[in-house]
Amino acid sequence: MINPLLSPFDTAPFSKIRNEHFKPAILQAIEDARKEIDAIAESTEQLTFENTIAALDFSGQQLDRVTSVFFNLNSAETNAEIQKIAQEISPLLSEFSNDITLNQDLFKKVKAVYNQKDQLELTPEEHTLLDKKYKGFSRNGANLPEDKKKRLREIDTELSRLKLQFGENVLAETNKYEMHLTKESDLDGLPDGEKEAAAHLAKTKDKTGWVITLDYPSYIPFMKYASNRNLRKELSLAFGSKGFHKNELDNQENILNITRLRYERAVLLGYKSHAHYVLEERMAETPEKVAEFLDELQTMAKPAAKREFLQLEDFAKELDNIDRLEKWDSAYYSEKLKQKLFDLDDEKLKPFFKLENVIAGVFKVAEKLFGLQFEEVFDVEKYHPDVKTYRIYDGDNTMVSLFYADFHPRPGKRGGAWMTSYKSQYIHHGKNVRPHISNVCNFTKPTASKPSLLTFNEVTTLFHEFGHALHGMLANTIYPGLSGTSVYWDFVELPSQILENWCYEKEALELFATHYKTGETIPMEYVTKIKESATFQEGMATMRQLSFGMLDMSWHAADPTGITDVKAQELKAFKDTDLFPDVSETCMSTSFSHIFQGGYSSGYYSYKWAEVLDADAFAYFKENGIFNTEIANKFKDNILSKGGTENPMELYKRFRGSEPKLEPLLERAGLLAK
Repeated sequence: MINPLLSPFDTAPFSKIRNEHFKPAILQAIEDARKEIDAIAESTEQLTFENTIAALDFSGQQLDRVTSVFFNLNSAETNAEIQKIAQEISPLLSEFSNDITLNQDLFKKVKAVYNQKDQLELTPEEHTLLDKKYKGFSRNGANLPEDKKKRLREIDTELSRLKLQFGENVLAETNKYEMHLTKESDLDGLPDGEKEAAAHLAKTKDKTGWVITLDYPSYIPFMKYASNRNLRKELSLAFGSKGFHKNELDNQENILNITRLRYERAVLLGYKSHAHYVLEERMAETPEKVAEFLDELQTMAKPAAKREFLQLEDFAKELDNIDRLEKWDSAYYSEKLKQKLFDLDDEKLKPFFKLENVIAGVFKVAEKLFGLQFEEVFDVEKYHPDVKTYRIYDGDNTMVSLFYADFHPRPGKRGGAWMTSYKSQYIHHGKNVRPHISNVCNFTKPTASKPSLLTFNEVTTLFHEFGHALHGMLANTIYPGLSGTSVYWDFVELPSQILENWCYEKEALELFATHYKTGETIPMEYVTKIKESATFQEGMATMRQLSFGMLDMSWHAADPTGITDVKAQELKAFKDTDLFPDVSETCMSTSFSHIFQGGYSSGYYSYKWAEVLDADAFAYFKENGIFNTEIANKFKDNILSKGGTENPMELYKRFRGSEPKLEPLLERAGLLAK
């Protein structure tokens, strides 16, 4: 049997891949990559940057391709069999990674090149790659004695298993719950479109009535509009207690084990904590600097957050005689208050945000800024019928990237929104190999009578993820290890977050915000209200984001071995940021996939860090025109195309002319003292 994953392929051959192909392909690709590594380690040629550092970066490309296909499917189109394979291969990949970083002969060669870097006349990109490769070894145990190397391997193998288990538990908890409603009065307050979507969902499950799930397109509208407080409470408790049920899907023990192992690993490598280890390779540099940053923002946001909370409390009391505002009341009364203050709600806006129009809009914004052209194509294989595929060209009609877009929820797909890649960009043997980039989101599916209409928040999510996609698409570096989003984690959100700003600008909205029935362009009064309402409850929103960053640091910036109670640790972390009363049945940490499954451990603060960058960067556009091509080209040339080739602050200063200032963020958020 020919394994399609072991034959050379450009675009992923989804139609030919069967689950049984994955493990043999990955085992074979590991062996092939091992031979490439051994050839570098055992070479008797005179050491050069090219035959050691560059060769190392270009090694294992088949393995990268196969694992990117596999793990992307495990996120976007998984099943029990794929999850089982993931549990089997993750430790093998972890072991192989350790085999490289703990290969003494290989490290000696890397170290020898590193020690003569000042004599090598390297370009900035080569210098960065050398530094990254050397640190890749030293930060992963190459300098350790054998007994500690052995322990490091054990830790990494166990961590890869635990993180997968954590994510699988969250997905299983999400899929397990549904609220089946048979009385239409239980849907009071819900807009017709949301009722129709809930009825459609019930139908797909062979049920009468309506079904609400914990997937965002189902969960969020119910929490925002449903007037039945008891049902909102039930849904909120189900959402907030994922992984917190003391059953086979409970994540508490996984969290304690993950954080202890991360701490042990960091100490083994000579660091005070996991956060000290992680932040050495971030713009923020130290946990102390992160704490200072979060505290400074909290000082600015807390007075506004308290005012906003009191206003919301008074409003709920006045409207429905609510004595104590609970977490399941937040979205509902915030939406009502927003409607009262601005006469604007998602139901008024959604008809202007048909998914296809928003996609065309984000393409148009990218065209006006960066001269890109987008063509939907039908000759590229897809892993699910919902996926759309596009080829992207620059002004010279040269292909820039392939783009996969997957926008609707389904049972085998994890919640949330993300950007990923199936193939990196790099330049090899004179050829600029272009990337294959994907955006995955969870927006409401079209129904029999309505297309997929987005909330304004979903519009900004789509723009956000497409900003990440542009970072991948416009990459133009020599080495794959420095390409696209291979940048410091607190820099990676700049391209995504800056693009959200265009959603608030009349000049951009008029490109795509047209009524799906009448074709009418979004009225100017709505645009004005969108801008006016942009700072609505921004103090509360800021405190919420800061609380997540603080929770992350509470798990990772100190010794966690004394922690035995996950919920108690969380309460301690939230004590300065919580506005709502605690709900004993819920726990944020047990489904906090960003930090316990994804790559955000000790890095959740980076959303706010990048907001400082994006507000400062967008202020530059605002001063000169939001479609100013000169500034757009500076952004493309110094940020989007450069990947991780140089220190991000140097790249930012080259674009902006100075370091970022905090004031544009505070001004945009309405948090500057009036």
